Amino acid sequence: MHLRQAVFVVEQDCPYQDLDGKDKKCYQLICRNGKGDIVATARILPPGLAYSDAAAVGRVVIDDEIRGHGIGHELMDRCIKFCSVEFGNSQIRISAQKHLEQYYGKHDFLTTGNEYLEDGIPHVEMLFTPVNEN
Repeated sequence: MHLRQAVFVVEQDCPYQDLDGKDKKCYQLICRNGKGDIVATARILPPGLAYSDAAAVGRVVIDDEIRGHGIGHELMDRCIKFCSVEFGNSQIRISAQKHLEQYYGKHDFLTTGNEYLEDGIPHVEMLFTPVNEN
């Protein structure tokens, strides 16, 4: 929670209601550095919690001191793998900040065309559809 507040509220100057009651029903992917400090997190929502037809990944945050070193890409890869193991062939939806659309595109998320302002920041809805290996 501290890292999420430090980045989303303080760094991005965006006061918003982070505690939405969903965290206790979610999975949290946490990355720590060698000293045990949390440096990256993501929240994974099971299908039905945020979207009736898909799992969701949100609250993806990387400490500014380690951005640009590939941790975010590893975090997203692990989120996708976790969803595949835990939820099978469920699609994954994200609400991405618009300037990160290409970043998430590298992980095969495609925009749905739904663009909107969330807490005053341009966002785009994106969808990952697992490849059916049958």
